[in-house]
Amino acid sequence: MARRRKGRNISGVLLLNKPKGISSNGVLQRVRAMLNASKGGHTGNLDPMATGLLPLCFGEATKFSSYLLDADKAYIACARLGQVSDTGDAEGEIIRERPVPELTEQQILDVMARFTGNIEQIPPMYSALKQNGQPLYKLAREGKTVERKPRPVTIFQIELIRWQSPDLTFSVRCSKGTYVRTLAEDMGEALDCGAHLISLHRTHTGGFDASGMIDFDQLQTEKDSGQSLDGHLLSADILVEHFAKKHLSEAESKRILHGQDITNDGDYSGMVRLYDVNSRFIGLAEASASGRLQPRRLIITDEGES
Repeated sequence: MARRRKGRNISGVLLLNKPKGISSNGVLQRVRAMLNASKGGHTGNLDPMATGLLPLCFGEATKFSSYLLDADKAYIACARLGQVSDTGDAEGEIIRERPVPELTEQQILDVMARFTGNIEQIPPMYSALKQNGQPLYKLAREGKTVERKPRPVTIFQIELIRWQSPDLTFSVRCSKGTYVRTLAEDMGEALDCGAHLISLHRTHTGGFDASGMIDFDQLQTEKDSGQSLDGHLLSADILVEHFAKKHLSEAESKRILHGQDITNDGDYSGMVRLYDVNSRFIGLAEASASGRLQPRRLIITDEGES
């Protein structure tokens, strides 16, 4: 018999402004405790040093978190030129220093242009990627270095925000799997002086931007004053708003919730958001080549479950 989870069966998405100095999982567990939620997950790791947009999913919303893991991201970053650290960021030790040349903005823009588009990155040793089941960061802490294969990523845009030697502040919009600290290191090498990341703030992920974020300290203040935090939770379907939408009849809802397909009468393709007669989101279906909508990921309701 499965052990029953402790906490409330609440569902929704909270857009957190992650504070500096705590892991993504660490802050998730603290917010989950504030909400007394039985289940929670996040939608893409931010390093402890990083701040900014971290969507947290609770309850049934966790079933749809993977759709944000694959989403494009955007950041504001600051790199310190002339210094290289063992981790690629300010969390590590400075292992090499070089003088920073007299750089013009145009020289910096030219280097940024070289790293825009489809590029390859070698993942840093201080990362959660695994080699033979062992996280690379654990091997790095033991002083070990292993070969890492370059990985393709896409840098959609890099913009120079400020250049005040030795610090270079820029914004970047990139595909999933991009290491911004590796980008900073690589640009530093291209500028003949090396670099490491000293700050990183996520501003966008998927369709979300920083405008809807809530600070961790504000959550804590509201919790301490006895206020309910449930009002900060957004509906789970906000994670899949980019898919087409279909309202079901009562009979169609019943079939879907019992794992049966229905007729694709709207010529839908790909994934489709499904809503019952009360406009309640009940999950996703996928259009098949045979003209049917097949249930794929459903929210548990009183009538049925995924």
